[in-house]
Amino acid sequence: MNFLAHIYLSGKEEGVIIGNFIADGIKGKRYQKFPPSIAKGILLHRGIDSFTDAHATVHQSTARLHKNYSHYSGVIVDILYDHFLAKNWSKYSDEPLDKYVQNFYELLRENFTILPARIQRMMPYMIADNWLLSYATVEGISKILAQMNVRTKGIAKMDLAVVELEEFYDEFEAEFTSFFEELRAFSKQKLKEL
Repeated sequence: MNFLAHIYLSGKEEGVIIGNFIADGIKGKRYQKFPPSIAKGILLHRGIDSFTDAHATVHQSTARLHKNYSHYSGVIVDILYDHFLAKNWSKYSDEPLDKYVQNFYELLRENFTILPARIQRMMPYMIADNWLLSYATVEGISKILAQMNVRTKGIAKMDLAVVELEEFYDEFEAEFTSFFEELRAFSKQKLKEL
């Protein structure tokens, strides 16, 4: 899953939200250096990633992309799934997406000093281009995929994946919807266990 899903699946506890958001940059046992609620978010993130990577429905989505994008297929599916979450946000939250996103950006600003340096550098771009809200449109996802492709120095050709998104839009959306219900249940249980 990508940024929006990880944030959403964190629930309401601010430390958990921050931990889940920064988790990709926290390797091994380094999570133990953070306050307990942030450490909990980091561990939740790892659980979500493991559940997602092993799930048959996600494999179905990635298989559709594998021929053209090889091992980048999983990254692309994470981004596409965030699109469907943003597009269908009102099914999952009573709070409008634009307000939810602004509250998250404010949370990042308030906790800037505890964010890893990589996140501190990325944050101004994320907020200025309003990445999380832009996920709701195909145009926004196209821009995100293009940015991700630049990070691979053009090797991944991820910017072209919007073609498959449009061609198999209904299939991807159905797979996301089915999978996300299971992921929500898993995440709630994982939060209780942590």
